[in-house]
Amino acid sequence: MMDRREALKTLGTGFGALGLAQLMQQTSWASDPQQVKPTHFPPRAKHIIFLFLNGGPSQVDTFDPKPLLQKYHGKALPTGNLKTERKTGNVLASPFSFRRCGNSGLEISDIFPRLGEHADDLCVIRSMHTNMPNHTQGMFMMNLGSLQVGRPSLGSWLSYGLGTENQNLPGFVVLCPGVPVMGNQNWSSAFLPGVYQGTHIPNQERSIEGLIPHIRNTVYSSQGQREQLELLEKVNRKHLGRIGPDAQLEASIQSMEIAYRMQAEAPEVFDLSKEPELTRSRYGDSDFGRGCLMARRLVERGVRMVQLYAGDGQPWDNHDDILIHRKLAIDADPAISALLHDLKSSGLFQETVVLIGGEFGRTPVVESGGAVKVQYGRDHNNHGFSMVLAGAGVKGGLAYGATDDFGFKAADKPVHVHDLHATLLQLMGLDHTRLTYRYSGRDFRLTDVEGNVVRDILA
Repeated sequence: MMDRREALKTLGTGFGALGLAQLMQQTSWASDPQQVKPTHFPPRAKHIIFLFLNGGPSQVDTFDPKPLLQKYHGKALPTGNLKTERKTGNVLASPFSFRRCGNSGLEISDIFPRLGEHADDLCVIRSMHTNMPNHTQGMFMMNLGSLQVGRPSLGSWLSYGLGTENQNLPGFVVLCPGVPVMGNQNWSSAFLPGVYQGTHIPNQERSIEGLIPHIRNTVYSSQGQREQLELLEKVNRKHLGRIGPDAQLEASIQSMEIAYRMQAEAPEVFDLSKEPELTRSRYGDSDFGRGCLMARRLVERGVRMVQLYAGDGQPWDNHDDILIHRKLAIDADPAISALLHDLKSSGLFQETVVLIGGEFGRTPVVESGGAVKVQYGRDHNNHGFSMVLAGAGVKGGLAYGATDDFGFKAADKPVHVHDLHATLLQLMGLDHTRLTYRYSGRDFRLTDVEGNVVRDILA
């Protein structure tokens, strides 16, 4: 007698066996959705750390110097003001100076002196643009690749496509001291299985219990919890057998399993007291500084993506006074510099992409009208802004693309958010057109039906 497996190997010159192997692999992924999965092609990077300066940092005050702003300061913009969210007025010169940094001579604002020391590792895309000049749609586009809620986030797509190297931790961790605009919708898994949703850690908390409530079970031993979990899973699986596939119940089963495994590793990961005092001082004791240190420790342990938000709400949203950028950079600058330094020292820089930026930029003209108390700030600007990349597979010491002479609109080699997402997936070994998920009768992807890889910035 020939069993089914042998028949499949024999019939069709073995093509049946290939189909069976693929089916068995898919079954394995379904039972362990976090396991590492094959890439479409050899990856340049294994991890992403997204330092999200939520609110919209000003490109003309950070990474895109425009000398003409000084010449026209206080005067009407000769090219006219583009439409943005609020009423705007005359040209506002940057109160900050720029200097050429590193061997590349990359120009960086003096509010980032320590980051400037890493200029030869940085790739500044100066020609970014997005669709809408308001926070909700800007955040959704940068995080979800869509103007609308209900799409999976970048981190969720990465977890779905690649799995994670550490089964004791989530594949996608979000560090945010509070809640940004639109909250956890920014790291939602949407219609992807719930196990791929970002795990929010309120990094303003100092204790492990504050960071992760109920991380320690004070009633049962680890073995007792294991037995409880196995019994509960057995009951849930039996229920699934009766009712058929249920994405929400499957997600609950996986979440309980991950939560159990996290008890073994998470307390040590988030215990920053294990770091030398000198290291902690380099990052700084701000929420953002501790968040950068946590991000490094998470990536060291195999977490696929870490997204660190600058703060509660939108701290970089400086409509009234652009000088607030300097205060924000006092926390951000040493922390980012320390992170890049440590990644390079450990060798992780060669397998980690660090992304720095917000949901859009700001206008080169002053915001005017009754919405602001002090008219020394800038309105949102979706027409042109900067994003900074560093690390695995990225050319360093490069300023790519350009805005117009005043920094208002992407003029040379424009890069849309879809293009940025396509490039990030490319670095991680994923073809953005092939990373899809069937839902509601169509194949969805992070870049929707758009996006081109920006190959000129790839090393």
